[in-house]
Amino acid sequence: MNPLALAIVSGGLVGLAVAVLVGHLLPAHVDLAEAIGRVTPTRHPGRAGAPQAAAPPSDTTERLGTWAARTLPPALWVRTPHRELALLQVPVARFYGEKLLFVLIGLVMPTVISACAAVGGLTVPLVVPVVGSLVLAGMMFFLPDYNAHSNAKVLRGEFRIALAAFADLVALERAAGSGVRQAMEYAAGATDTRVFVRLSEELARSRWSGLPPWDALASLADELGLPELHDIADVLRLSGTEGTAAYQSLAARSAGLRSAILNDDLARANALGEQLAIPGSLLGAVFIVLVIAPFLMRIAANT
Repeated sequence: MNPLALAIVSGGLVGLAVAVLVGHLLPAHVDLAEAIGRVTPTRHPGRAGAPQAAAPPSDTTERLGTWAARTLPPALWVRTPHRELALLQVPVARFYGEKLLFVLIGLVMPTVISACAAVGGLTVPLVVPVVGSLVLAGMMFFLPDYNAHSNAKVLRGEFRIALAAFADLVALERAAGSGVRQAMEYAAGATDTRVFVRLSEELARSRWSGLPPWDALASLADELGLPELHDIADVLRLSGTEGTAAYQSLAARSAGLRSAILNDDLARANALGEQLAIPGSLLGAVFIVLVIAPFLMRIAANT
């Protein structure tokens, strides 16, 4: 890389760093309408599954993602994991902004490495950083998708465990004579874990909006892709509208959830056990080869 190209790349990186620094230091302008929209209910009464109101961008990443969503074609994002992002409570604008930032890192990193190599006296062909930037940018573009799917998978497992406990608590409250909404709110407020806090927020939102609590949970289940929560909401709907006994049904749902969680854990443990057996088998094969190799070499030399 010649000195002129090195100077251009260095100047561009310095300018980018200054722009990001200035963007973080400048005070944000607060819009009164957006500030009021933050405290308004995100669901309208009687509309289960209504989309949540878009929150205003809070940082540079979300502002970048908002601009990209409005400017770039939708087909560029390939597939947006809306359910995973809703489960993780990550705005779509932040997801788009992270994808663009990762792409920018993938484009810049090979150039920076080539520039450092050129400063150290190592000549790097121009095609290497160009091809490396394109390949790395393409890989980094899908990194937020992988993070969203993996984190959502972990959180869904936490939801299943918490929902089993939630069903038991609601059943106990119903058996003690509490109403459906009261039992659900007491059960959701039993602990401050993020799953129970999410359920408590949804129930409080339904109280202020006038939506039945079982419809709110069913809507949340459809939005997040949680069929177990939908089953619990169906049982509570029957209990609230038709007056059916909910204790046995909720206890059965909780037992079924625990059995499914146990089966998944056993399957995962068996898979990990099989994976742990692979290194041992390879080590045994290498040991056998080391033991037999001298005899085979001696036989080959004699013949």
